[in-house]
This record gives sequence, structure tokens and C-alpha cells, in this order.
Amino acid sequence: MSEVRIAAEPRTEFGKGAARRTRRAGKVPAVLYGHGTDPQHISLPGHDLMLALKTPNVLLRVEGVGAGSELALPKDVQRDPIKGFLEHVDLLLVKRGEKVGVSIPVQIEGDVVAGGRLVQPEVEIAVEAEATRIPESVTLDISALEIDSQVLARDLKLPTGTTLVADEELLIVQIVDASISAGAAEAEAEGEPAEAAAEGGEQAE
Repeated sequence: MSEVRIAAEPRTEFGKGAARRTRRAGKVPAVLYGHGTDPQHISLPGHDLMLALKTPNVLLRVEGVGAGSELALPKDVQRDPIKGFLEHVDLLLVKRGEKVGVSIPVQIEGDVVAGGRLVQPEVEIAVEAEATRIPESVTLDISALEIDSQVLARDLKLPTGTTLVADEELLIVQIVDASISAGAAEAEAEGEPAEAAAEGGEQAE
């Protein structure tokens, strides 16, 4: 994975008013922490940060802190619930060779078998990987799956150097009969009998 360089400035004002002033200036309040060091309060350019965060688990080269620059991963990203702009970001310091726990997207490839429908309870999977080699996603080809097939976490083919952290029995996807209602299929994937789910739906009506 490539590094994204981003310039940081020290932040000396705190509180809601200071945060609003920072955002009005086109910047995002952030905290850089980890490795037993004192948290560093910084601000980052909002547009550059927004672009960088489009890549899951992006590795940031934060310049202008410490001895010059630090490697960090976004751990907590707060956005405005209505407008979606960045309000605050927590960044975790990392080093080359260090293992970190992250969640990566499960990317589905291929077409569902005729007469089937895909149910995907999990869109991400918890893994451990080297901080500078975190995969953007794990690919799952469903084209060979028949109706009633299931793929568990242990069945995923993770990239080299990446290990599974999630429960091995975690259901990732299931191919169900397309004639089964969506609610019944999801309930069955969660372990509830399809008949009970169907009865519940009828009572709700």
C-alpha cells in the first residue's frame, strides 16, 4: 500500500469554539497518539484528508510533527451526520514491520447462480496485517456457489501476510433460493428458522 503525505499543524486551542474555527479555515482537528507517547493535537487540511480517507485504512505520512514526520492510520473518523464533512479524526502511530488489527472490506466478484440470491451479513472482516502492507480488501468470487452454499470467515483467501482475527465461523455470504423473501433469508442467515420469520412477517401485516 502506498503512503499519502499530508501536512499537519500543531493545535493549541481546544473546545467546540476552537474546533469550529479550525473547520472554518478548511482544516480538520485531529489527535495523533500511540506507542506510549503523549497525544499530539494537530490540524490537517480538510480537502486532502477527505481524499485520503476514500481509501480504507489509508497509511498517512503526517509531516510537520515530532522529528519531522510520522506514519499513522485513521482509527476514529467523526463526520457531521447531515452534511458529511469531517469533524474530527483520531490517528494511530504505526511503524514499519508492526502488526495492527484492522477491518477490511469483502469485495464480491462474479454473478449469483440462476435462481439464487446473495445474502451478505458481513461487508467487512477483522484481520491483522503489517502496518505498511494492509490490503485494501479481500476478494470473494461467488460465481461457483450453488443455492444454499455458505462462505465462512475461515474460507476467505486472505492476502499473504494477513491473518484472520474474526471468528472463523462468522458467516460472510450465503446463496439462498430467490423465491424466499428477503426477510426470511436474512433471518435464516442469523440462525432463525425461515418459517418463524415468515410467520412474524405475516403477523406484522
